[in-house]
Amino acid sequence: MLELVEEHRCFDGMQRIYRHQSPSIGLPMRFSVFLPAAASSSKVPALFYLAGLTCTEETFPIKAGAQRYAAEHGIALIAPDTSPRGADIPGEKDAWDFGVGAGFYVDATREPWRERYRMYSYVTQDLREAVLADLPVRGDRLGIFGHSMGGHGALVLALRNPDVYRSVSAFAPIAAPSRCPWGVKAFTGYLGNDRDAWKQYDASELVKGDAGSRFEGGILIDQGLADQFLAEQLYPDVFERNAREAGHSVTVRRHEGYDHGYFFISTFVGEHIAHHARVLCA
Repeated sequence: MLELVEEHRCFDGMQRIYRHQSPSIGLPMRFSVFLPAAASSSKVPALFYLAGLTCTEETFPIKAGAQRYAAEHGIALIAPDTSPRGADIPGEKDAWDFGVGAGFYVDATREPWRERYRMYSYVTQDLREAVLADLPVRGDRLGIFGHSMGGHGALVLALRNPDVYRSVSAFAPIAAPSRCPWGVKAFTGYLGNDRDAWKQYDASELVKGDAGSRFEGGILIDQGLADQFLAEQLYPDVFERNAREAGHSVTVRRHEGYDHGYFFISTFVGEHIAHHARVLCA
């Protein structure tokens, strides 16, 4: 059951925050939802947004300016938190890029993280099931996108669950996490040292094979060329090459002067929502 935390009128729709109990994580979780005006009379398509390191369920609805475009297309926007809160695991707040605010959308298998840090199952199962049970959302019209760590999550979840997510896009994703410091730190901590186990959460590995469908609208990625993390952490070229070799339709748009933050996201979020709408609203 969803508990309404707050709500605000927005572009003739409603921006809300809900709290609910997550069976996968065993703790209460929060997520934000924008419901367009169309949701007052019928079920609407929905787009899940996965945020990046240090963010919460409030970051995207406050900073991205996406509600205007979602209202125009009649699409709901759903943004979960980025990790469990209140797990009380020793050391979980010691680093900004691991632990709280940095769940990396994996199901941890290593102690002491394995019981609570199960963001993959939370997003694909608990959150989706709660939304479909209690909100006016169409289960057959779901897409997913995200930023940075959340861009990694969006690509992974879409490739592994093409029967759930019909469209996918990402802003500056951590596209080859097995190769970068953020990913290596997270995967080692949550999954252990077996690099073969990492492949199930590495989009550049998943896209090589038959995982996922050939998404009807293709895969859209936007990357700023003034992004301070581009060279060391993101590796969009690796994902683009592997996707093309595997026969996926992928568009990586590179933008001069744009960095890693929400000014970049807010510039192009309307085009991302339109990308999804062409599939979800058809």
